[in-house]
Amino acid sequence: MPTISHGCAPGPNPESAPDPEPSAMTPHDALDRLRLARTEGIGPTAYGRLITRFRSAGAALRALPGLPRAASLIIPSEEAIRAEMEALQRFGGRMIFLGAPDYPAALAATADPPPVLSVLGDIGLLSRRCIAMVGGRNASINGRTIAGDLSRTLASAGLVVVSGLARGIDTAAHIGAMETGLTIAVVAGGLDCPYPRENIRLQSVIAKRGAVISELPLGTAPIARHFPRRNRIIAGLSEGVILVEAALQSGSLITARCALEAGREIFAVPGSPLDPRCRGSNDLLRQGAWVTETAEDVLNNLPVTTRTAPQTPDLFLSPSGPAPSGPAPSAKQKPGGAFTVSETNGLKEKILLLLGPDPVAVDDLIRRCQLSPSEVVAALLEMELSAHVVSLPGNRVARLAGAS
Repeated sequence: MPTISHGCAPGPNPESAPDPEPSAMTPHDALDRLRLARTEGIGPTAYGRLITRFRSAGAALRALPGLPRAASLIIPSEEAIRAEMEALQRFGGRMIFLGAPDYPAALAATADPPPVLSVLGDIGLLSRRCIAMVGGRNASINGRTIAGDLSRTLASAGLVVVSGLARGIDTAAHIGAMETGLTIAVVAGGLDCPYPRENIRLQSVIAKRGAVISELPLGTAPIARHFPRRNRIIAGLSEGVILVEAALQSGSLITARCALEAGREIFAVPGSPLDPRCRGSNDLLRQGAWVTETAEDVLNNLPVTTRTAPQTPDLFLSPSGPAPSGPAPSAKQKPGGAFTVSETNGLKEKILLLLGPDPVAVDDLIRRCQLSPSEVVAALLEMELSAHVVSLPGNRVARLAGAS
């Protein structure tokens, strides 16, 4: 990744220009746009070039069979596209198209924005001031804590927190934001294919109190090649991206790269040099990302614009409050969004994932594990004897370097 330089925002890609006169879009225009966007082999880049050349999706569709190397493309039928649109409507979602008034301007200004977004929840949030937070799935307690604290404060300041609904940092960011404000989840599959399964309930809550968005049709599985596209949307919606516990090979660094390409601000929470989970975010700091220890570090370095007034939703996702409505959690899901691993991994593996080289209070560890104190303390004793953890003054514990 190139050295980070603050304050230089490139303009939109001229080949991604929206259709002319977006306010005049008819149902048939929407049908044409979706047919073009769903034609296999036509991604956001090709879509933008076709619209620029032919000035409308309908004209592009009519021209496709005569274009070199495009004759073999299979264009979805109008019936198939109508069925997709009707299915999304039955599911409770809406589509917004690039060039339409309700398409988020920040995302439209990036290179190769997605031609269509499917949305559950409040579409208006996509045009609010947003800040993204991403990080590792196997986050430590301290990483989850700072992610939640930052999101809570930034949301109370009026920013909408955007993340990817993954385990770990993403989950902590969404939950923290909903305690004082609003959040957007960008998913890597269809809106009806929640991932990970343990976040089914969280996605349902976000759809009611914020927004869940995807560029993919219903029924699309969240496979690996879709995640970079999701990360580009996260970055494009936001004024800046905060990284918490990103490893050197973390997908979060793709989000940071997309943000950098779009001229967004990059923030990173410094982590222990002994913790592999922090090496990617620490490397970003060496390249010029803003050092982020408090929400003020973010607020003071975002572009100067008119601040959005803080919003306080009627219902909060609070560990002490009533359980939110939505699908019941699965058998392995812990209430309140707590970190979980497969039961076969065992308690010791779970503790190792929650711990890093920085000390953590044993009481905090017990709460995260959601087991009895005696079980956790017994496991810690065995792990200390096997040189996996070390006990420290103040009833704290840390993971030893090299422990696995």
